[in-house]
Amino acid sequence: MTPSVGFAPQASDARLAASLFQEAARRSPDVAGISRPAFSAKETEILEWLRAEAEGMGLCTWYDAGQNLRMCLPEDAQAERFVLVGSHVDSVPMGGNYDGLAGVLAGLICLARARSRGERFARPVQVIAMRAEESAWFGPCYIASKALTGALSAQECAALHRGDHRPLGEHMRDFGIDMNRVQSGLPLIDLDQVLGYVELHIEQGPMLIGKGSPAAVVTGIRGNFRHRDVCCSGQAGHSGAVPRAFRRDPVMAMSDLLMRLDDAWASIIQKGEDLVLTSGIVHTDAERNAMTRIADEVRFSLDIRSQSSDVLEGMQGLLSQEMAQIERERRVSFALDACHWTAPAMMDAGLVEDLSASMQRIGLPVVRMASGGGHDAAVFANAGIPSAMVFVRNRNGSHNPDEAMEIDDFLSGVEIIYDMLKQSRSVGRGA
Repeated sequence: MTPSVGFAPQASDARLAASLFQEAARRSPDVAGISRPAFSAKETEILEWLRAEAEGMGLCTWYDAGQNLRMCLPEDAQAERFVLVGSHVDSVPMGGNYDGLAGVLAGLICLARARSRGERFARPVQVIAMRAEESAWFGPCYIASKALTGALSAQECAALHRGDHRPLGEHMRDFGIDMNRVQSGLPLIDLDQVLGYVELHIEQGPMLIGKGSPAAVVTGIRGNFRHRDVCCSGQAGHSGAVPRAFRRDPVMAMSDLLMRLDDAWASIIQKGEDLVLTSGIVHTDAERNAMTRIADEVRFSLDIRSQSSDVLEGMQGLLSQEMAQIERERRVSFALDACHWTAPAMMDAGLVEDLSASMQRIGLPVVRMASGGGHDAAVFANAGIPSAMVFVRNRNGSHNPDEAMEIDDFLSGVEIIYDMLKQSRSVGRGA
């Protein structure tokens, strides 16, 4: 896939982008795809490698109070206010190489290009490479951006790592983050300094493939509530000896719950409202389960997303009601773990217009779309920082080794952001 009209990437940018992506993949291999766990030595290695690359390009680098890597042009090192561009470097286990990293490298390439050409942006720009966006390692998502904006809750700080079962807060403290400040709900940075936040990300669905467009401007981001570990408990029994009327089968109860939620999903969509629902983890106890045994418990996850806070709140209430009814009817019990909630976010209308104008200037058709996946941009937006996103076409979805973003499409997204950063003097609060 190549951009169909108007834009031809420069060969030097293409070589730089390809070499950076290849080196990142080489440094973080897994059995399949790549893994860069949140708050791990591997994540730190990637940040240190990026720091060395940036300094080799003549850029200034440092770590902020959240231990995220920052980069900027030397002439902007003392800027009191700036536009923040970037994304995260961590990944899910056996994930793809572009999710998150593409947004960091987009910012880095913008800085490198400006440095090599001797050009300046309309407003000072800092690029941020954040830690810990993915929920796969601790349960909570957007950890770095929540910590920076003072939105990481005590409940989230207490979430346990999937491997060593130590709390998130301990891992963050190990990396030198001031957890007293985080747990007090105080931002780790001066939010008034941030004029705006801009993030490039691969699209995680098929819309741009279908439209034949290399990139799009994002208009809004779905919020979500999540339960990583829901347990339904019943009573074990012999599969052939216990009649239906006497069963307390948690697997059937879980199935009943999911079908009721699915019916609600269909009804909400028919009304023209927005919702997606996923149960990506389902299992009985591997040490006790058997084909001929009624399970005594089943565990599963729930990930419910919408662009509407009202829809999310309604689904949360429905979940509670349906579980209570199924408990009575099937004589089982449900136990929910802590709920992780992220509010929906609208992208800044002015930045959406600026990015759309940049698409037009570089010769691309203007495409706008909402984001089904969550991103750090939602956290910055909900903290009152004008935020915007550019999606880049990508085949085969995301969070898997088969992510397939083409460099020319990536550079289309970079060009949109670069043009906006050069042209837009209206970006940001009070600018």
